[in-house]
Amino acid sequence: MIPEIEKLLNDQITYEATASAQYLSMACWADVNGYNGVAEFFYTQSEEERVHMTKLVKFINERSGAAVIPAIDKPRDDFKSLLELFEIFLESEEFVTAKINNIIYECLQHKDYNVHNFMQWYVAEQLEEEATARTLLDKLKIIGGDKSGHYLFDRDISTFQAPEE
Repeated sequence: MIPEIEKLLNDQITYEATASAQYLSMACWADVNGYNGVAEFFYTQSEEERVHMTKLVKFINERSGAAVIPAIDKPRDDFKSLLELFEIFLESEEFVTAKINNIIYECLQHKDYNVHNFMQWYVAEQLEEEATARTLLDKLKIIGGDKSGHYLFDRDISTFQAPEE
Protein backbone atom coordinates (compact mmCIF):
# COMPACT_ATOMS: atom_id res chain seq x y z
CA MET A 1 0.00 0.00 0.00
CA ILE A 2 1.27 3.47 -0.84
CA PRO A 3 2.35 5.03 2.48
CA GLU A 4 0.73 8.42 1.81
CA ILE A 5 -2.58 6.76 0.95
CA GLU A 6 -2.36 4.45 3.98
CA LYS A 7 -1.91 7.49 6.23
CA LEU A 8 -4.93 9.22 4.69
CA LEU A 9 -7.03 6.08 5.16
CA ASN A 10 -5.92 5.83 8.79
CA ASP A 11 -6.80 9.49 9.25
CA GLN A 12 -10.22 8.66 7.80
CA ILE A 13 -10.63 5.94 10.45
CA THR A 14 -10.18 8.69 13.04
CA TYR A 15 -12.78 10.92 11.35
CA GLU A 16 -15.31 8.09 11.21
CA ALA A 17 -14.67 7.16 14.86
CA THR A 18 -15.01 10.79 15.90
CA ALA A 19 -18.30 11.15 14.01
CA SER A 20 -19.59 7.92 15.58
CA ALA A 21 -18.80 9.19 19.09
CA GLN A 22 -20.28 12.61 18.35
CA TYR A 23 -23.52 11.13 17.06
CA LEU A 24 -23.72 8.86 20.10
CA SER A 25 -23.38 11.92 22.32
CA MET A 26 -26.09 13.66 20.30
CA ALA A 27 -28.34 10.60 20.71
CA CYS A 28 -27.80 10.71 24.47
CA TRP A 29 -28.71 14.40 24.61
CA ALA A 30 -31.87 13.77 22.59
CA ASP A 31 -32.81 10.82 24.80
CA VAL A 32 -32.37 12.81 28.01
CA ASN A 33 -34.40 15.69 26.58
CA GLY A 34 -37.36 13.56 25.52
CA TYR A 35 -36.67 13.37 21.80
CA ASN A 36 -36.84 9.60 21.42
CA GLY A 37 -37.17 9.66 17.63
CA VAL A 38 -34.18 11.96 17.22
CA ALA A 39 -32.25 9.80 19.70
CA GLU A 40 -32.92 6.67 17.62
CA PHE A 41 -31.90 8.55 14.47
CA PHE A 42 -28.53 9.48 16.00
CA TYR A 43 -28.00 6.05 17.57
CA THR A 44 -28.38 4.68 14.04
CA GLN A 45 -26.06 7.34 12.60
CA SER A 46 -23.46 6.51 15.24
CA GLU A 47 -23.58 2.84 14.34
CA GLU A 48 -23.31 3.64 10.61
CA GLU A 49 -20.14 5.65 11.21
CA ARG A 50 -18.70 2.78 13.26
CA VAL A 51 -19.40 0.44 10.34
CA HIS A 52 -17.70 2.91 7.96
CA MET A 53 -14.67 2.91 10.26
CA THR A 54 -14.56 -0.90 10.45
CA LYS A 55 -14.80 -1.17 6.67
CA LEU A 56 -11.70 1.03 6.37
CA VAL A 57 -9.83 -0.97 9.03
CA LYS A 58 -10.47 -4.24 7.21
CA PHE A 59 -9.59 -2.75 3.82
CA ILE A 60 -6.24 -1.41 5.02
CA ASN A 61 -5.32 -4.66 6.75
CA GLU A 62 -6.36 -6.79 3.75
CA ARG A 63 -4.08 -4.72 1.54
CA SER A 64 -0.99 -5.40 3.69
CA GLY A 65 -1.27 -2.08 5.44
CA ALA A 66 -1.60 -1.51 9.17
CA ALA A 67 -4.83 0.05 10.36
CA VAL A 68 -4.44 2.28 13.40
CA ILE A 69 -7.28 2.41 15.91
CA PRO A 70 -7.31 5.97 17.23
CA ALA A 71 -7.86 7.46 20.63
CA ILE A 72 -10.51 10.11 20.20
CA ASP A 73 -11.41 13.17 22.18
CA LYS A 74 -14.55 13.33 24.27
CA PRO A 75 -17.37 14.45 21.99
CA ARG A 76 -19.31 17.59 22.61
CA ASP A 77 -22.42 17.09 24.77
CA ASP A 78 -23.65 20.60 25.63
CA PHE A 79 -26.28 21.13 22.95
CA LYS A 80 -28.91 23.87 23.17
CA SER A 81 -31.51 22.74 20.66
CA LEU A 82 -32.59 20.30 17.98
CA LEU A 83 -31.54 22.87 15.40
CA GLU A 84 -28.01 22.89 16.81
CA LEU A 85 -27.85 19.08 16.70
CA PHE A 86 -28.67 19.05 13.02
CA GLU A 87 -26.33 21.95 12.23
CA ILE A 88 -23.53 19.92 13.79
CA PHE A 89 -24.68 16.85 11.88
CA LEU A 90 -24.40 18.71 8.55
CA GLU A 91 -21.02 20.26 9.45
CA SER A 92 -19.68 16.84 10.40
CA GLU A 93 -20.85 15.25 7.16
CA GLU A 94 -19.42 18.10 5.07
CA PHE A 95 -16.07 17.71 6.87
CA VAL A 96 -16.01 13.96 6.20
CA THR A 97 -16.93 14.54 2.54
CA ALA A 98 -14.01 16.96 2.14
CA LYS A 99 -11.62 14.40 3.63
CA ILE A 100 -12.92 11.64 1.37
CA ASN A 101 -12.57 13.92 -1.65
CA ASN A 102 -8.96 14.53 -0.64
CA ILE A 103 -8.31 10.78 -0.51
CA ILE A 104 -9.80 10.45 -4.01
CA TYR A 105 -7.58 13.29 -5.25
CA GLU A 106 -4.45 11.71 -3.75
CA CYS A 107 -5.37 8.30 -5.18
CA LEU A 108 -5.47 9.83 -8.63
CA GLN A 109 -2.16 11.63 -8.06
CA HIS A 110 -0.51 8.35 -6.99
CA LYS A 111 -2.39 6.27 -9.59
CA ASP A 112 -3.80 4.07 -6.82
CA TYR A 113 -6.90 2.97 -8.67
CA ASN A 114 -7.71 0.15 -6.26
CA VAL A 115 -8.17 2.51 -3.32
CA HIS A 116 -9.88 4.99 -5.65
CA ASN A 117 -12.40 2.29 -6.58
CA PHE A 118 -12.92 1.28 -2.94
CA MET A 119 -13.53 4.91 -1.94
CA GLN A 120 -16.35 5.32 -4.47
CA TRP A 121 -18.69 3.66 -1.97
CA TYR A 122 -17.82 6.41 0.52
CA VAL A 123 -18.42 9.11 -2.10
CA ALA A 124 -21.94 7.77 -2.74
CA GLU A 125 -22.58 7.38 0.99
CA GLN A 126 -21.55 10.98 1.66
CA LEU A 127 -23.90 12.30 -1.02
CA GLU A 128 -26.75 10.58 0.80
CA GLU A 129 -25.62 11.66 4.27
CA GLU A 130 -25.28 15.32 3.29
CA ALA A 131 -28.65 15.30 1.54
CA THR A 132 -30.27 13.82 4.66
CA ALA A 133 -28.61 16.37 6.94
CA ARG A 134 -29.62 19.30 4.72
CA THR A 135 -33.22 18.10 4.38
CA LEU A 136 -33.69 17.59 8.11
CA LEU A 137 -32.01 20.91 8.92
CA ASP A 138 -34.28 22.67 6.42
CA LYS A 139 -37.33 21.12 8.11
CA LEU A 140 -36.15 22.34 11.51
CA LYS A 141 -35.58 25.84 10.15
CA ILE A 142 -39.17 25.87 8.87
CA ILE A 143 -40.43 24.69 12.29
CA GLY A 144 -38.41 27.32 14.15
CA GLY A 145 -39.16 27.43 17.88
CA ASP A 146 -42.59 25.79 17.60
CA LYS A 147 -42.76 23.11 20.31
CA SER A 148 -45.56 21.19 18.60
CA GLY A 149 -43.45 21.23 15.43
CA HIS A 150 -40.54 19.74 17.38
CA TYR A 151 -42.87 17.06 18.71
CA LEU A 152 -44.01 16.16 15.19
CA PHE A 153 -40.43 16.27 13.86
CA ASP A 154 -39.34 13.87 16.61
CA ARG A 155 -42.27 11.58 15.93
CA ASP A 156 -41.80 11.59 12.16
CA ILE A 157 -38.01 11.26 11.92
CA SER A 158 -38.26 7.48 12.29
CA THR A 159 -40.11 7.32 8.96
CA PHE A 160 -37.79 9.79 7.20
CA GLN A 161 -36.56 8.65 3.81
CA ALA A 162 -33.28 10.07 2.57
CA PRO A 163 -33.67 12.21 -0.55
CA GLU A 164 -32.60 10.61 -3.83
CA GLU A 165 -29.54 12.19 -5.41
